[in-house]
Amino acid sequence: MKLKKYLALTRAGIIEALQFRLGSFVIVVGNLLYLIVVYFLWKAIYASAGTDVVNGMTFSDTLIYLVLATALFNFMEMYAVWEIGRAIQSGKIVLDLLKPMKYRTYLFWSYSGSFVTNFFMTFLPTFIVVAAVTHGAVHPGLNLLWFVVSVVMAIIINYSIDFIVGTVCLYTESIWGINIMKQVIVLLLSGATIPLAFFPEGFRKAVECLPFQSIYNAPLSILLDAHPEPKKLAVTLGIQLLWCVVMTVISKLFWKVSLRRITVNGG
Repeated sequence: MKLKKYLALTRAGIIEALQFRLGSFVIVVGNLLYLIVVYFLWKAIYASAGTDVVNGMTFSDTLIYLVLATALFNFMEMYAVWEIGRAIQSGKIVLDLLKPMKYRTYLFWSYSGSFVTNFFMTFLPTFIVVAAVTHGAVHPGLNLLWFVVSVVMAIIINYSIDFIVGTVCLYTESIWGINIMKQVIVLLLSGATIPLAFFPEGFRKAVECLPFQSIYNAPLSILLDAHPEPKKLAVTLGIQLLWCVVMTVISKLFWKVSLRRITVNGG
């Protein structure tokens, strides 16, 4: 019965997302402009480097990685922080807490519909175009199955981080600046903006120990590796699973503790 309730929220999310098709179109156009900037920026970087391979990646490898990272970002982005912040500032959070479902679960499944629409409208078309244009850079095989598993864990980690940041609004009553800082940190340290291969070795090893790289770098490394070594694959998925558990527990405990000092301006 619980699954039926969750799927009802997913269905409602899909219907809501389809009502704002123009917004989705604007996002797609904005991403195309961003990718054009990325193309010429990295083309200039490789030209100034004077070599076809920088830090083990060719220009084609870097561009494919960043294009797929952008598509993955659009697919997984939930804007949960803004939703929590608005609910707290308006007082709607009180009504949400009275629902016969835990708020954290309710919020996640409310956004699950956007995963479905974003997958078919952004990530899947991008994936097909990249696979067709590059003629083999993306290898369809068993790695796709592990990629799906990795993406599911990446969504959980990303949502947990968003929920933690959103909970901070209970203390600050304002979320804009904190969320912008969170987005910069996540996009930088996850490899979505710059592939981790370009980080200095010491800094890269430190970043690999953080949860952020499990959001984008881990799924993409699995997707772009046609024949991943079992040991390397197990380590990548194991680290993701570890951060899934850790971030979920932290977000739940932080929310539970923070609710004790909730103050609502609108309610």
